[in-house]
Amino acid sequence: MRLSRYFLPLLKETPSEATIASHRYMLRAGMVKQDSAGIYIWLPLGFKVLKKIENIVREEQNKSGAVEILMPTIQSAGHWKETGRYDAYGPEMLRIKDRSNRELLYGPTNEDMITDMFRTYVKSYKDLPQSLYHIQWKFRDERRPRFGVMRGREFLMKDAYSFDVDLESARLSYNKQFVAYLNTFDRLGLQAVPLRADAGPIGGDLSHEFLILAETGESKVYCHSDLLDMKAPGYVSEKDLQKVVDSRTSFYARSDEMHDQTKFEKIPENKRLVARGIEVGHIFQFGDKYSKPMNANVQGADGKVNPVMMGSYGVGVSRLVGGIIEASHDEVGIIWPKSVTPFGVGIINLKVGNDEVDKVCEDLYEKLKNSNIDPLYDDKNDRGGQKFARMDLIGLPYQIIVGPRGLGEGVVEVKVRLSGKKMNLTLEEAVNFIVNEYTSET
Repeated sequence: MRLSRYFLPLLKETPSEATIASHRYMLRAGMVKQDSAGIYIWLPLGFKVLKKIENIVREEQNKSGAVEILMPTIQSAGHWKETGRYDAYGPEMLRIKDRSNRELLYGPTNEDMITDMFRTYVKSYKDLPQSLYHIQWKFRDERRPRFGVMRGREFLMKDAYSFDVDLESARLSYNKQFVAYLNTFDRLGLQAVPLRADAGPIGGDLSHEFLILAETGESKVYCHSDLLDMKAPGYVSEKDLQKVVDSRTSFYARSDEMHDQTKFEKIPENKRLVARGIEVGHIFQFGDKYSKPMNANVQGADGKVNPVMMGSYGVGVSRLVGGIIEASHDEVGIIWPKSVTPFGVGIINLKVGNDEVDKVCEDLYEKLKNSNIDPLYDDKNDRGGQKFARMDLIGLPYQIIVGPRGLGEGVVEVKVRLSGKKMNLTLEEAVNFIVNEYTSET
């Protein structure tokens, strides 16, 4: 993409309402525009990142065996009244009526709706287990929407729902999602810590939340530091799932809501970690909390009819955009992991109109495009300082700087955004370096 043809409305000054890094940089880098409190327009740069995160989440859900569907944003209040949640959910739910005076709501989550869908079609254990997910916009009328997309009112969420004949098989479904989450966050360049959690309004007696450590996190985290050294498990066979889950959950890890200081002090002092964290995922096993009141029953192999055992599994897709920035930025801008960067590399033309510089930039642009790197070519006639600041702000992992002085010596400059390292390379070496940096991870 040529920058001269791209919609990238940067802000020079930080808006006064932006108090954390992700909110500041998402506004300044032209990723989002606030339309009203807690509701944002996703501009081209932000939307590209959002879709890349969504695709990684989708791929890991598919690997786990979950099947994608799509449920509507507007739900019938009747489902929620069956489970008793309509009145219990509180003012965060946006309740509305249609022209026929039917009670509806803008869905904050989908347990009730999908339980109704399930009971329509599934009656026998022979059709289980099932795991269904969708990636859909949701709305919760937060009292104090703040921190940009980190605590907005409208947000994009992946929510999955498992259905099993008994609690033993339900635990297997839970473990599949637990492992899928570890792999998902790893692919996003994040170190996520699973913490034993309170089930809250979703319900159930088994729940874990996944937090990434960041100074601006709303939750205080107490955990064993060895958790941060554990690598993503990758593919895990069904027989080894419990072992992988146990290897994480055997370590103490709690947020301040569930913290037990006595247990925490049993950890060797040099292994105690106290930090702040941002919740990016939450999983629940809640048995028959929804299936029982809604009569979502299945006949077992013994002929007995019982409520299906369920779980739900959420990932805040739009929240992750902010979470990644909170975990990966510096004083001048964002530093994107390669897996979700909006563009693979930025090409900076320091002398637009110079025949030789223009020709080399065009050559780089075409070669990188043909290598599926998706470059952003800064072909605007701005000062060099503006170009450098802009490219640092939007946080692409690599920059190639092309100017008359370097070309006079037969080289271009390649900058690695994360480390700040700069290298003078020939045109061919620069292309090969960038291509190898991306292909080495695939």
